[in-house]
Amino acid sequence: MEQLLTANVATNLYWFGRYLERIEATLLEVVTAFDKIIDTDKNCGKEMYKKLGVDLEYSSAKNFLNEAVFGNHHANLHTLINFAKENAIISRTNMDTEAFGSVVELTNLLKQSGLEIDCRFVDNVLSLISEIWGELTRKQHRQASDYFIRLGKLVEKVDFHLRLGKNKEFSLVVMEEIDKIVTILAPNSKFNPHDKNDSHEVIMNSINAKINKIIVEV
Repeated sequence: MEQLLTANVATNLYWFGRYLERIEATLLEVVTAFDKIIDTDKNCGKEMYKKLGVDLEYSSAKNFLNEAVFGNHHANLHTLINFAKENAIISRTNMDTEAFGSVVELTNLLKQSGLEIDCRFVDNVLSLISEIWGELTRKQHRQASDYFIRLGKLVEKVDFHLRLGKNKEFSLVVMEEIDKIVTILAPNSKFNPHDKNDSHEVIMNSINAKINKIIVEV
């Protein structure tokens, strides 16, 4: 893992991982909500986005897809992929070339805001994201850049999971993986363990303190 990173590059790699995971996690929840809106619960999408801090209005299941993906709110995927792309550009020299190309392709796909979104479009986006993750993890030897992207993915997974009010057992398992990476990147650092009784805010403050310390020590 002999790779020198500036704090700025490390930060951008980390946030690239977070934004890409946020897009994927959001889309998976959107698909689940879409099915429920059709079958059993017309307000399911509103309840989901409320937890993300968005008041989402829609007239039908199909309209929900369009509003979720391209609506005028901070969680729309066009905005998120632009953030991810900016992070990727700044850290491009430390990112897999094919993965960067796939990020550009994903950005172009999500720029097509005039499209009527359907499940096939969502599947195409999710498939491309899976390709990016695959391209980022195919190396035999991990470098610091790989770990920072992985950290972003895992931290976002915990944050998103807790935002939706799901059980903490899954988050605790993910946090164990976060701590393993933290130990690799900062072997001399000591951190307080997470507790399942802690609130979302306490857990995320603890995780963010770890990430900030690692980035400062890069």
